[in-house]
Amino acid sequence: MDVAEPRPAFAGGALAAGERWELYKLFGEPVRLRIMALLAEEELTVGELAELLGESQSTISRQIKMLRQRSLVQVRKQGVRVFARFAQEMERDPVVADALTAGTHLCRQERVFARAAEVVRRRDAAARAFFSHEPQAAVEAFSVPDEFAVYLTALSALLPRRALAVDIGTGAGPLLELLSPVYLRVLAVDRSEARLALARRRVRERNLENVEFICADIEDDDTIRSIEPIEADSVFASRVLHHAPRPAQAIRSYARLVAAGGSLVVFDYALHEDEAFRDAHADLWMGFAEDELIGFAEQAGLSSPRVYRVPAAFCGQGVDGHLDWQVLVAEKSGDLYK
Repeated sequence: MDVAEPRPAFAGGALAAGERWELYKLFGEPVRLRIMALLAEEELTVGELAELLGESQSTISRQIKMLRQRSLVQVRKQGVRVFARFAQEMERDPVVADALTAGTHLCRQERVFARAAEVVRRRDAAARAFFSHEPQAAVEAFSVPDEFAVYLTALSALLPRRALAVDIGTGAGPLLELLSPVYLRVLAVDRSEARLALARRRVRERNLENVEFICADIEDDDTIRSIEPIEADSVFASRVLHHAPRPAQAIRSYARLVAAGGSLVVFDYALHEDEAFRDAHADLWMGFAEDELIGFAEQAGLSSPRVYRVPAAFCGQGVDGHLDWQVLVAEKSGDLYK
């Protein structure tokens, strides 16, 4: 699918008068109304749209191209995949808003939204399978000098809030060795029992007595409601966001665990083009742009989001050491999730 920039037809969400007749013509095709309504709810690939609407991918690509020419849809590439989303600022135009309402009605009549939710859930099926077994080798092996905990304990005195830290997607637990000496209590969360077994073994071997474990999918709202209320001083998500079917929703879920005045820290990859790495590790996303991460944090109601690039020398010699890493940091200024 061609992802070149479309010619601008609108400015600041307002429809140019000379283009209005073309817009009425554009909205005369019901499949385009359905596409707009779906993309207003969820960022989807051409293949996912084709599955949901029972059309060929070539047909969907042509329809999206027409919508892009009127600046109604935006696209971005993730390797060979192309994701499309509705340009929300266009909803301010009354003609566009009416077309979106009509498309939404059609999708509800045909129960397309419910099927769309299932399509998105299936995105991470490969990732769930990948993490459901204990790795043959210690792919997440992590070691630090024996005296490292002493230095961290000393540094912890500089933190004003260190009662509770949450490690989301703890995996084999490498981050626990750094968090345990700093925080009074650490909660390790992962949806894979196999990976938690590795983390528990690590904790036993290192005598980390202040670490607790929860096996849960923290991105699921029902799961969050089912566990005891968590108000963490710091929530860490290290290299898990690129496995999330809905990254923006994932950040909102992480933010719900942060106490007012606490911080969310997300480590992940910058945008990259290593599709072989993506396929080998069942990644859904090939990294994120800085403005994407900041946008996710702002949508979650977090304040002062900023992104820092990690120097290559700090990224180690692991399987992802060749990728550029970055860190999103944001604060929760109020109790927005109760």
